[in-house]
Amino acid sequence: MAATVFYLDEIPEPGATAVLDGPEGRHAATVRRTRVGEAITLSDGHGLLADSEVVAAHKDRLELKVLDRRRAEPWTPQVTVVQALPKSDRSELAIELMTEAGVDAIVPWQAARCVSNWEAKARKGVDKWRAAARQAARQSRRAYIPDVADLHTTRDLLELVRTAKSNGAVVAALHESGTARLTGLSFDGVPEIVLIVGPEGGLDDAELTALADAGADIVLLGPTVLRTSTAAAVALGALGALTPRW
Repeated sequence: MAATVFYLDEIPEPGATAVLDGPEGRHAATVRRTRVGEAITLSDGHGLLADSEVVAAHKDRLELKVLDRRRAEPWTPQVTVVQALPKSDRSELAIELMTEAGVDAIVPWQAARCVSNWEAKARKGVDKWRAAARQAARQSRRAYIPDVADLHTTRDLLELVRTAKSNGAVVAALHESGTARLTGLSFDGVPEIVLIVGPEGGLDDAELTALADAGADIVLLGPTVLRTSTAAAVALGALGALTPRW
């Protein structure tokens, strides 16, 4: 079984001692009950990995000897998920699932039919998503923690779509009205894929028209209608098989 991953902003050179403290250290020492002699993989969350061995365990921190350092290559193409805000009880679940499935960047979107409204609490919502992404990345032992952007309006989203298209990305809005399928799109040589997932009530007609006009493909993901909290993870699984990501 691979060593557990914990995140540390600055990882010292091999041979040096690293101190894992703060929330990560408390989780490792108290929750996971990590002991002296155990192996841990450290990561800075931006691709740097280091094998290490615990040399001292305290109540709220660990001391580790760094054995080596290496850099993990990012997956290609990169996948960004634009996620319309789910209901509060499923919001962080959506982030956990897509992070475990390999998302590289997450964009929260205040769509027209969102039940949740972050207008007065956008910073709190984004912070929760970032914490959920970090925890899910640790659980799935990822070298990269997905970036979570600030809350986007529909105007912001349309600008994102136009910019992505100009840079050669495939942009796909998942919707039951799509006449094409996600599996039918060509991903050969593309640098990025942007997936747009609507809210529980779906994308409204004005959003669909605006997204199509901006260059997005309106596509079916599969034969069933999925919850907004699970659609991105299912799409990421399909993209893992359809592209070189896996």
